[in-house]
Amino acid sequence: MRKPDFIANYERYQLDCSRRTFLKRGLAGIGGMALSQLMGGAPSPDMPFFQSRGGVHFPARAKRVIHLCMAGGPSQLESFDPKPQLNAIDGKPFPSSFTAGQQLAQLQGRELIARGSFTKFHRHGQSGIEISELFPHIGSIADEICLIRSMVTEQINHDPAHAFMNTGSILKGRPCMGSWLLYGLGAESQNLPGYVVMVSRSPTPDQPISARQWSSGFLPSKYQGVQFQSRGNPVHYIGSPEGVCQSAQRQVIDEVQHLNGLLRGEHVDPEIDTRIAQYEMAFRMQSSVPELTDMRDEPKHILDLYGVKEPGDGSFASNCLLARRMLERGVRFVQLYHRGWDHHAHIEKRMLESAPLVDQASAALIKDLKQRGMLEDTLVIWGGEFGRTPMGQGNGRDHHINAFSIWMAGAGIKPGIVHGATDEMGYAAVKDTVHVRDLHATLLHQFGIDHTRFSTKFQGLDYRLTGVKPASPVSAILA
Repeated sequence: MRKPDFIANYERYQLDCSRRTFLKRGLAGIGGMALSQLMGGAPSPDMPFFQSRGGVHFPARAKRVIHLCMAGGPSQLESFDPKPQLNAIDGKPFPSSFTAGQQLAQLQGRELIARGSFTKFHRHGQSGIEISELFPHIGSIADEICLIRSMVTEQINHDPAHAFMNTGSILKGRPCMGSWLLYGLGAESQNLPGYVVMVSRSPTPDQPISARQWSSGFLPSKYQGVQFQSRGNPVHYIGSPEGVCQSAQRQVIDEVQHLNGLLRGEHVDPEIDTRIAQYEMAFRMQSSVPELTDMRDEPKHILDLYGVKEPGDGSFASNCLLARRMLERGVRFVQLYHRGWDHHAHIEKRMLESAPLVDQASAALIKDLKQRGMLEDTLVIWGGEFGRTPMGQGNGRDHHINAFSIWMAGAGIKPGIVHGATDEMGYAAVKDTVHVRDLHATLLHQFGIDHTRFSTKFQGLDYRLTGVKPASPVSAILA
């Protein structure tokens, strides 16, 4: 008796599905075995880039980073780059020979008037580095820092300039430098994220900071930065829900992980591995984060050193102290943003507000790391996304990409030196120019990574933090 058509079609559909399932799973298994042989063993989702390739390219000087980000672009002319000749023409037309054909932000097409610095500079330490009177505490560590006065960038507006400083590109979806380091070297702690971001601010409202600045881009999301809150609990929902004990929560997580493991057996997807790792991390953070933020064990003289009035009060000082505690517990990359440096107007008033909020704690961080023996393998970077113009914008300064200052310390960076210089007006870097890409190459170099050999494939192309344009570590600042 002939089978009805709908039954025959259903049986054929079942057979086809079974064939497809067999081929899909069989080929995946063969591919996995081949990959395992090529990698020298079974691939692990937690195996960092360089561990799987036999180690870094050369001996590393750095193990961890603190990036102190002065969001908005602090004026180098009121902080680290004194210009007596600019002061001499204060209020007069700015020489057109400097600006002809140059890109300006909001001053384009306007009459350009020179604006001298409203602050005085003093020499500090045995090195005699000139630093503004607005930053006396940073002046006290002049012999510990390398001051770079010849930084240049390519982006003249805040968000793309932040993106360029972090990722070497303005395109969305590119990994930031913290994510690149985690991808290459892995994390040292299993109880805290390897990359943490915190934000503080000055009293005056300022430019927002997009979360894309600490994105892992096309790298697996396990390498992205995790933002901690500056006030209150640094992580939301850090405690177990009311009525749920640790053992019950552990059972739920184990079951979820079992289901994720089954899914990973069917699909090659790094985000499944991220999900598995993050469930475990979140569970462990319920005990590690409260211990991290409990600063009752910090002696009063350390709180006073940083200028911490109340731990966890949202201040830059409190965040700096917390950052040091993170480094001690294995966090590899910490970024501390301080909003409040976009001084288009009222620069005298607003810099007098912003500078004291970061000056003492920035210097304290260097002193504290040094006395604990951590500065020798901790790289500290201080600076903004660009600088400010030597021409006035009303009673402020406009964005500027041709010259700005940053400083670095620790992890094999020469202390007590000034690298590079700008012209007599502070308009452009004219000696030993350091591009943002060079800064990235230097960062990787101190971790033992050759930036030209550190890449990953995405959409058929090999991408790297320093891009395809020329870049090189700044050898003159390396000890």
